Amino acid sequence: MEQDVKIKITDREGVTHEVAAPTDMAMNLMEVIRSYELAPEGTVGICGGMAMCASCQCYVVNDIELPEMQDDEEAMLSEAFYVKDNSRLSCQIPITLDLEGLEVELAPES
Repeated sequence: MEQDVKIKITDREGVTHEVAAPTDMAMNLMEVIRSYELAPEGTVGICGGMAMCASCQCYVVNDIELPEMQDDEEAMLSEAFYVKDNSRLSCQIPITLDLEGLEVELAPES
């Protein structure tokens, strides 16, 4: 039985979308953002999810436990624009059942 988690994603225009993200397709949050076309083509996930750009940066709005940040994500965010304390690269957040109810906001395009 496939299980989706509900995630709220606020796009760069400030519109909040509640999306159903499949947990059985090994997707990450950046791919979900792209599949729902919540950002213009070519503005999110430019590096293909390798944590080599910050185009998929998002702000985590609520208190959901996320996987710990790895060195490459941390290094990328240290050079990115518009970084806040709650910034994450959405390509580094795998879609799992733990994400149920997650709320994120897309960072401005740099």
